[in-house]
Amino acid sequence: MKFEENEVMFPPPGRTPREDTDAVMKFYKLPKTFPQDVLEEAKHVVDKLKDPGRRLDLRKKFIFTCDPATAKDFDDALSLETDRKGNRVLGVHIADVSHFVRPGSALDREAYKRSTSVYFADRVVPMLPEALSNGVCSLVPGEERLAFSVFVTFDKKGEAVKRSFAKSVIRSKARFAYEEVMKIIAGGSPRDLYDSGRASSLMEAKRMAKTIREISELAQQLRAARFAAGALDIEIPEAEAILDEGGDLAGLVTRPYDESHQMIEECMVAANEAVAKELWTKGVKILARLHEPPEDEKIEMLRAELKGLGVKCGNIANQKVFAQLLQTIKKNPLYPTLAVMVLRSMKRAVYDSGNMGHFGLAKRFYAHFTSPIRRYPDLTLHRQLADFLAGGAPKARVDAHRLAKWAEHASEMEDVAANAERGLMEIKKFRLLEDQLATRQIVDYDAVVSKCTPFGCFVEIPELAASGLVHVSLLSQKFVRFNESDRTLSAPGRSWRVGDRMRVHVAKVDFRQRRLDFVPVETEQKHRKGVRRWTSRYS
Repeated sequence: MKFEENEVMFPPPGRTPREDTDAVMKFYKLPKTFPQDVLEEAKHVVDKLKDPGRRLDLRKKFIFTCDPATAKDFDDALSLETDRKGNRVLGVHIADVSHFVRPGSALDREAYKRSTSVYFADRVVPMLPEALSNGVCSLVPGEERLAFSVFVTFDKKGEAVKRSFAKSVIRSKARFAYEEVMKIIAGGSPRDLYDSGRASSLMEAKRMAKTIREISELAQQLRAARFAAGALDIEIPEAEAILDEGGDLAGLVTRPYDESHQMIEECMVAANEAVAKELWTKGVKILARLHEPPEDEKIEMLRAELKGLGVKCGNIANQKVFAQLLQTIKKNPLYPTLAVMVLRSMKRAVYDSGNMGHFGLAKRFYAHFTSPIRRYPDLTLHRQLADFLAGGAPKARVDAHRLAKWAEHASEMEDVAANAERGLMEIKKFRLLEDQLATRQIVDYDAVVSKCTPFGCFVEIPELAASGLVHVSLLSQKFVRFNESDRTLSAPGRSWRVGDRMRVHVAKVDFRQRRLDFVPVETEQKHRKGVRRWTSRYS
């Protein structure tokens, strides 16, 4: 489903909160089930385990996975060893989905059609049937699994000096949640790994902890090098919706982005870069993950907005200066608002068959390889790398027209998934605020002014990860003037500008236009009963 850039379309809510996800899926034409021929084929994928082909045997190596505690499919695992020169050899082992999903098969056609998995608060619309995503392709601990392994050798400075690739067979030794890995990184006792059954002996537990800490140290080294090269460090935690049994929003949980998450991210980035560089430099065009620099016009608009807030920018058309700006504004109390401004100035990352480069990551070569269970472009890259290893560049090349078609379709379906996920989140938040008005259980929220206009100011509410309008008529009983020169609003004895904080509560919920209106608590005239803070039992 493709929308024009300026066309605004909102998914409708369901008749009841429990039906919201179904309504969003219908709006975006997301499938509820897999076709029968796909399910039939999925029943027999396990048979392909009997013919794994020639593979590197890594079953005795310490390989582990690290995912959210609620994850059900595991498509990436890690290992780390030291070579004879003392260099670190990072192993990134990705589920070999291409072994089970062959080109032209019913599974392949459906995976291409979906292109990506879609993640809602109450369910997942997977790219592949459960027999694969949670079955033979999932790198569960203690089970033999087929993988595609990427090995990147790093010297003491953290520079990649060698890369190699191999189809492999692994047996994950442990499945960790991010919280468990973070405890190890922070210096937790290896005995906890032994006591929890992760390790068969205390000695093995010590080796596990040592490996995890060494991978984390390498990841921090790679992370620092990326930022020094001009990578963008924008951390805006995403809110995850928690629904109650009736489908209503019970709370929003912001997951931490700590060293455990950074460890996984850096290892995946290293593997993605290694594969992209290997193929692209050998003359094989691939589905690159393209992220272009901001347009000059956007840069100038951002410069003007930041200047209005007293933020010195410098020559932010230069990537390293742009990156330094992000480090500077992190110390600013208005960082969340400033970070949103920066994000709005940037282009979205897309798939592209003819260009290469990732501005945000400061990578010349980049593509998606590490999530073939949930992204079709990763699956195509697995196939091209396998063909390259088997027969060189000529065998790995894909017709340019077909590659371009894949890139366009993958980008389009990625947009659909993102809009659907965001659409459901909006519906749940709107239902929450609508219920507050209906029951008169009004809640006050902290808000930050994000933009001033002649008709009022827009505010961001971090607690809800939502935004809305405070109409000019609600700011003051006195006349409010819009000042074009500095984009502020002012009334006798009071002014409002971007970055100002205020307490607000909802005044109007417009589901059709998907618009929220708020009123400042300090200017409200009517006495309100039942004012409370919205706190979640999950937060």
